[in-house]
Order: sequence, then structure tokens, then C-alpha cells
Amino acid sequence: MSRFTVTRSTLGANELVVLVDADADREVRIARRGAPVLSITTRAGGVQRNIADGFRDENELVGHKGSRFAIMTPFANRVNDSRYTFEGKSYDLQPGAVGADRAARHGFLRGVLFDVQNEQGDDDKASVTFATPVIRPDLQPGYPFSLDFSVTFTLDEHGLTVDARTRNVGDNAAPTFFGWHPYFRLSDNPIEGWELEVPADKIIATDEGFIPLPGTRAWQSVDKADRQFDFRKPRAIGATALNHTYADLQLGTDGKARTRLRDPATGAAIAVWQEKGVMLVFTSDTAERDARKSVALEPMECMPDAFNRDDCAPLITLAPGEERRFICGVEFDA
Repeated sequence: MSRFTVTRSTLGANELVVLVDADADREVRIARRGAPVLSITTRAGGVQRNIADGFRDENELVGHKGSRFAIMTPFANRVNDSRYTFEGKSYDLQPGAVGADRAARHGFLRGVLFDVQNEQGDDDKASVTFATPVIRPDLQPGYPFSLDFSVTFTLDEHGLTVDARTRNVGDNAAPTFFGWHPYFRLSDNPIEGWELEVPADKIIATDEGFIPLPGTRAWQSVDKADRQFDFRKPRAIGATALNHTYADLQLGTDGKARTRLRDPATGAAIAVWQEKGVMLVFTSDTAERDARKSVALEPMECMPDAFNRDDCAPLITLAPGEERRFICGVEFDA
């Protein structure tokens, strides 16, 4: 029997794919609907526990409220007023909606039933690919573009890798970028005592709706920002409320930037890594359940509202026939 295996399970009427590391007694459950991770069972702080604060039941999964472990594409986080301009043409993602109902967030795939492909398990790793061709001009108002998208989850002895690929199969350039929205609950201890480290030199300044300020005003040096948001060295989160995007991430010698989260009371620790992009940290203050019980560490290719920013246009524009790849992941016992 191989160390790593891929099995199937269910949550109500919903199909799940389960990646298993028999030697480490580790298991990752992923739903076919929306491709969110539901749980990561591993040894954390000397005990076996689920460190992923994902959807707990079928109602949460189908309603996808809170976007727990959401696959965010063709945009991550917010689009200001659900409107954007791309290559000189304006689009409305919510035609007819007014006021507070105008809230386009986290892309279009949270309710999509993905195709499951390439399930593989051996002595080195277990992996599975979730793919969909649904992003087409008739899927979403205000987005007349054609994309094929896939995301591969790989569990190995170090952790979980997320490999997202987007291909433009249309005739025109398309605006698109990827983000991942995992929530981590390292223990039942208050998050105020958890230590956070974000290796970033800049923080994105926003308005009260968390939309980045126009132009260069959005790019603020961490040295000049409010000191409560400086986590370049690991320290306790304390009472700080975070829904902030960090940029200019500093890479390690292996080409990865690591955002670290640790509960010093138990020793449980993880690192979320990425090779490029930005990191959004959210302390779950406005979560629909269990506020400030977990911390979301969200690696993204680009900042929120990138569809409306000239400085992000080169990063989000995907030409016909081209493919873009974004890789990130979680290291356990970091």
C-alpha cells in the first residue's frame, strides 16, 4: 500500500475528494462543488486536530457564505461597485442592482460543480485536479470572456500545494487573476495570543469599504503605516482587526514568501507560501459565524479591485491562447 492515497467521501449529497498521508496520519477533504478545502486533519501542537475552519455542513457548503477556502477567480476579493473598465470598455457585473446589493466578490466559481481529473497517489504524494470550462460569456453578466480553469491540490510530507491554471480560450484578451481564501484555526485559544508574521514591505491603503486608494496612494510603506499593522517580525495579533492586503513580499532563498501563524501556547504553527502576488490577512471580525476564532491568510495574484487599476492591468491581462499559473500552499508544523 502506498503512503499517499486518494479516496472519495460525501457531505450530504455533495461529493468530496480526500487526500490521505497514512504515515503522518494526515487528511485533506475537498468538495467538488466550488473546490473548497473543508478540513485539514493533522498533528498540531502535539494533538490531532482539524486546523482548517472550512464549511462544516452541507448548508454552509451550498450557501458558500463566508467564502471559506474559496477558489477566487476570475477576480479575488472586491470589484468596486461591481463595475470595471477593461481595454477602454465598461462592464457591469450586477446590472439592475442598487445600493448595498452591489457587492461583487471572489469571482464566479464558488457554486460550480468541478470535473475531477488526474487522481494520483503513491509513496511521494497524493494529488487531484479540479477543472471547469464554465467561464464563458453567458455565465456572468458583465464578463463576456472565455476561460478554462483548473486547480490541482497536492499533499506531500511537507504540506498542501495549490496549483491554479487559467487559459484564455476566447478570441479577445481577458481580465483575470486568482486568489485562495483559506481560514485557519490552530487551536481553541483566542487568536489575540497567536503570533503572526507577514514578510511584506508595503501595505495597501484602502477606503472604509476596503477598496484600494487611487494611484500611488494605495502603496504605503509598512514603515510609515500604523504600527499595529507591522508584522514583519512575528508578534501577537492582540486586539488588531485585520482585513488588510500586504505587498512587496520578501522571498526566501527558495523563491517563496512565507506568511506564518503560530499559537505559542500549543506550538501549533503553519506557513502559507507563495511565489508572487500579495497576501490578504483577515482576522474574521465580520465572519458570519465564529468571529475572531480563525485567521484567513489569502494569497492572491493581485490586490483587490485590480480590474479598475492601471497599475494592475499588465498583471491581470491574459491574451488569447495564453495560460497563467499561480502556485501557493500551506506548510504544516512550520
